[in-house]
Formats: sequence, structure tokens, C-alpha cells
Amino acid sequence: MTEHHSPNRLAKEQLTAEIKADLEPSELIVVNHQLGLNADQTRALRVAMRKEGVELKVAKNKLVKHVVEGTKFAALDKFLTGPTVLAYSKDPVAAARVSVEYAKKNNKFKIVGGVMGDKVMEEAQIRMLASLPSLDQLRATLIGLLQAPATKIAGVLQAPAGQLARVLSARSRQEA
Repeated sequence: MTEHHSPNRLAKEQLTAEIKADLEPSELIVVNHQLGLNADQTRALRVAMRKEGVELKVAKNKLVKHVVEGTKFAALDKFLTGPTVLAYSKDPVAAARVSVEYAKKNNKFKIVGGVMGDKVMEEAQIRMLASLPSLDQLRATLIGLLQAPATKIAGVLQAPAGQLARVLSARSRQEA
């Protein structure tokens, strides 16, 4: 006897697979509550998130619980109550930063918690994470730090050579 799948069940399985594929490469997933955002506010949130490389997913909690079960994000389960919106990113700071920035501007958007790797993060930790520089900012700072000493070393090396030349020049004048 062949197994018969209803179109509804197939659609649900496909949606589950899509959400899992979306979430899998993420470093951080932030769970937020959306407390009555209108269409324009939701659109503005999506635009702000996309600009920072953050994805947004609105899905039923039961479905998300099923998706994260057995994955590194399984601990999200504890935050999945109420009107949930997931913000997720490969950059371990971006999803937190954009969520916190948006929550400051709109009291209908609340941070609940999240998971980074397999570590559970409460709201306060998400807010703290949001204050850290992004990966791109850290890279720029590191490159700046690596380049700065090279120019300083060149300056230091040039200064004594100039001083040495002046000393030798003064000596030669004295001897003459």
C-alpha cells in the first residue's frame, strides 16, 4: 500500500524544509514579538533588516519548534510563544543590532531572546551583543591596526636616518 500525502501536508513539509535551509547557515537567531505592527511598519522592518544582511521570518511557533528540533537552535523552543518574528544573520551581531535598533523606535516590537550557535541568550544579552561592532567593522579596525604600525615604523626609521645625516653633516663642517 502506498503512502498518501495530502497537498496540505506536502506544502507543510516543503515550508519546513525551506525554513530549515534558511536558518541553518545563521550564526544568530533573535526571537522578537511583533505586537500589532501594520503592513508599512513590517515593510520598514524588512527593509532595515535586509540592508544589514539580516533575514526576517514570520512563521507559526509550532512549525518553528518542529524546524529547530534536533538542530543547534533547538534551545529557541523556550522563546517561541506569542506573535513571534525571527531575525537571523550569518554575521553574529547584525540580527541583534537591527532588532535592538528597531525595538527602540517601535514599542510594538519587543526582543524576547535568541540563540547564538548553541548558546541561549536572554534579552539583556541580545542588547549587549547589539552594542558590539559588526564583523565588517572589526575587520576594518584590524586592518587599520595592522597598517598603522607599518607607517609608524617607516616614520621612526626615517627620523633617525635624517638625524644621522644632520649629525654627519655637522661633523664634516666642524672638521673642515
